[in-house]
Amino acid sequence: MNLDTESATISLGKQLADALRPGDKIALTGTLGAGKTTLARGILRGLGFIDEVPSPTFAIVQQYEPPEVRLPVAHVDFYRIEGPDEIQELGLDDVLMDGAIIAEWPDRMPASFWADGLQLTLQIENDNTRQLTWMAGPTWKDRWPIT
Repeated sequence: MNLDTESATISLGKQLADALRPGDKIALTGTLGAGKTTLARGILRGLGFIDEVPSPTFAIVQQYEPPEVRLPVAHVDFYRIEGPDEIQELGLDDVLMDGAIIAEWPDRMPASFWADGLQLTLQIENDNTRQLTWMAGPTWKDRWPIT
């Protein structure tokens, strides 16, 4: 799937938000500037969040809670995570009980964590176009791809 503008990426994120359920995991992979945070911003907009959506690079986890969004979401950036002990401290299992996770740099987690999630990869084609590829776990069977 080609995403040729920032607004197309935001729009896809909003469509994903419509399909998002408690327990969902969305893994966003791509190089710096590929559009991971833009896609996360679109998801959060689709969930009802109207304020600025910062990259969670320094905070590591940015929480969004109702009534600002229709379901709790943790926007996580694993870029600065160095080991499994740090991941345990994030409390992501608790988030998944009634909310969802949107993760950038998900390769810091074991691949098995994402097996039932939606794994999206954004690749820069040129200055404006991004190529989106995906692997959808069984929980996404009837919800992806978005049309």
